Amino acid sequence: MNFIKENQKEIPIKNQVDVLVIGGGPAGFSAAVNSARQDAKTMLVEQMGSVGGIATEGLMSHWTGKTKGGFYEEIIERSVDSENKKLINPEKLKTVMIEMLYEEDVILQLYTFACTPIMENNKIKGVITESKSGREAIIADIVIDASGDGDIAARAGVPYFKGRENNGKMQPATLMFKLGGVDTERAIFIGSFEDSVELPEGNLQSLAEKHLPDPAGHFLIYRSSLPGIVTCNMTNITNIDGTKVEDLTRAVYECRKQLQPIVEFLHEFVPGYENCFLLDSGSLIGIRETRHFEGEYILTEKDILNARVFDDWAVTKAHFNFDVHNLDGAGLDETGMQKEFPQNKGYTIPYRCFIPKEVDSLYLAGRNISGTHMAHSNFRVMPICANMGQAVGNAAALCVENKVEPRELLVKDLQAILTKQGLEV
Repeated sequence: MNFIKENQKEIPIKNQVDVLVIGGGPAGFSAAVNSARQDAKTMLVEQMGSVGGIATEGLMSHWTGKTKGGFYEEIIERSVDSENKKLINPEKLKTVMIEMLYEEDVILQLYTFACTPIMENNKIKGVITESKSGREAIIADIVIDASGDGDIAARAGVPYFKGRENNGKMQPATLMFKLGGVDTERAIFIGSFEDSVELPEGNLQSLAEKHLPDPAGHFLIYRSSLPGIVTCNMTNITNIDGTKVEDLTRAVYECRKQLQPIVEFLHEFVPGYENCFLLDSGSLIGIRETRHFEGEYILTEKDILNARVFDDWAVTKAHFNFDVHNLDGAGLDETGMQKEFPQNKGYTIPYRCFIPKEVDSLYLAGRNISGTHMAHSNFRVMPICANMGQAVGNAAALCVENKVEPRELLVKDLQAILTKQGLEV
């Protein structure tokens, strides 16, 4: 690779805050609101034009997985517009989330990419951003990396690995899309790889595997809160590294090529979809897995299966399955476990999973926290990530108030706040 030398220049300081949150998905949004509610001067930087991440810009169909208590339930109560509280209306959610940020006086800056950490030895002091306004610096006492891929944490020097431990392969990517013109009274809805129906032409999942362009090849369609409209999780692209812009571009191209063949397949084979048409597609490609950072504790699949309750819990009553999409094609990976997932109690996530090794004044939040590939397939879902943000936002504000580093914070003080906010072990 050839290089050019960039002239040294002074970068203006845009803001100086107590807590800076990078990424406005469910984890980052929740962290920002909860930090501000503890009277910390809080700023949220988001690269897209709306907050919500995959829930909004990515056109996610519903809140997958569950928790009990905590900030996720407040998001639902504010944004729900149907009897099925898990369904997402992305447009309503965009408005609700931005309103909640403004209600708490969070400094919100959209269309802004956080690109470089400002370091002093092993301590992060802020972040340099790029936007229409140019290159700017934001100084903060505590930085929360809720960017999904952990771009700032990686550039700050936090150790990590990508994908599956033994080969580095990552879960496939998806471009979600919506269909209009669906006869929802007759339409088939399937929400799991392990479910299917028999049609005159054969098994629906088998038909999808046979007729859809590889690596697409499964049927996952969900109801929406709007009449005649459904949400589809049927595009698929494997061997994608979501930390590489070339791969992200290829993922969008390959998934978009699959859209029309999927619509034609539905026209031909699936009742209720005879007159459906492509209505909308995500502005953000759905990246399920990239970096797994090394924290003070690494959450494992055994912890989840054993419903482990940690003394330093920060998230409680989290529950989902091992949702590992096939790393080499369509459908569920051989390591995945959905309908037969044996643990129904829920589990806790310890505070230590949010504290990265080797870097101070930094928190992780969302799918980039410290956990194994298999554990990540469970905790990566949005309700759990929202409650991660709640924990980390409160913790960051406490660090500022008490003038301590995240690894020095007394967890009992955080747990006292979370208990008042409705969390139970």
